[in-house]
Amino acid sequence: MTSKPHIAVVGAGAFGGWTALYLLRAGARVTLLDAWGAGNSRASSGGETRVIRGAYGPDQPYTKLAARALDLWKEHEAQWKRRFFFPIGVLWLAGGEGAFERGSLPFLQDAGIPFEELAVKELVRRWPQINFENVAWGIYEPQSGYLLARTSAQAVVDRFVAEGGEYRQAMVAAQDLESGEWKALQLSEGATIAADRYVFACGPWLGKLFPRAVGRHFVSTKQDVFFFGTPAGDPRYNEGNVPVWADHSDHFMYGIPGNQGRGFKLADDTRGPEFDPTSGQRLVSEDRLTEARRYLAYRFPGMKDAPLVETRVCQYENTSDHNFIVDRHPGNANVWIVGGGSGHGFKHGPALGEKVAKLVLKDETADAAYCLSRFGKESAGVIRES
Repeated sequence: MTSKPHIAVVGAGAFGGWTALYLLRAGARVTLLDAWGAGNSRASSGGETRVIRGAYGPDQPYTKLAARALDLWKEHEAQWKRRFFFPIGVLWLAGGEGAFERGSLPFLQDAGIPFEELAVKELVRRWPQINFENVAWGIYEPQSGYLLARTSAQAVVDRFVAEGGEYRQAMVAAQDLESGEWKALQLSEGATIAADRYVFACGPWLGKLFPRAVGRHFVSTKQDVFFFGTPAGDPRYNEGNVPVWADHSDHFMYGIPGNQGRGFKLADDTRGPEFDPTSGQRLVSEDRLTEARRYLAYRFPGMKDAPLVETRVCQYENTSDHNFIVDRHPGNANVWIVGGGSGHGFKHGPALGEKVAKLVLKDETADAAYCLSRFGKESAGVIRES
């Protein structure tokens, strides 16, 4: 590469936007592309809010990554004089021994993320508006909380442009990206773009762009999110009085208290049906809504019969093992694939972007947990032969 390489980043979401910004700051010439714009309603980085937390269970790299990301979120808030992070705390509700929560404790401690291990008696004392039935104990992360999603994704692109990057709203046209023979990207507008390196951070579209390298290990699922109206004049279910919460007492439910005037957010983390992020109709399931209402009345009795004020359909881009993909394409060393957020990627954006920029510019290899080779030598061999 030249002394100032040209790198094209496809996708302006949490992964692509931050990667483009860090590549630019490291001295590269960077062109950032997105089909519908940062934070758009089809993107996995769209919507209003995302949780940022440190608990991730045992044997994983994400708690340390979240700790680094949290530092970078705060740093950029100070630099840009914008607020994206709201440290209202995150509360984990464990049923029984709680293998996930118990396994998280040493990782939280090692990463320096403050936490408290709380008995049910203390949970009831602090948050009497929550019904702690079937909860055995909990973890409270007092300095974790939630992030503004769409707003911050757009702010990253704005700063990227302000610092000298080139941003274009354009879609990569259909072509065989896995052949290793193409020299430039064909764009929907009829133009082409030629670069020294290409980073594809296209979220749920990665499986279609790279069906052999990624598609067989990757699925996009429909995830319904509900916002319920809090009682008039009653602040008990708003931020400041209840934290972000994650409930493992049965299956994984989570939510964010009333904030930004958008209501009390509630979602089921259970993976939904396969979903096309381009053409899928974003209408919530009536069955999921019925279950959300039942759960809300059970765990937050004061919210029983709360009106539904808003719904969202987003998607998780799941890898088969729920780990990220950060790797070169097996058939083209100039192409990097970054994605597989699997429903938990947004918070890591600045830390992952920082990491990817170093890997791309120094031509290094990512952690084994993120590499495509983890899916097996046989499939990797097939990809190389294609």
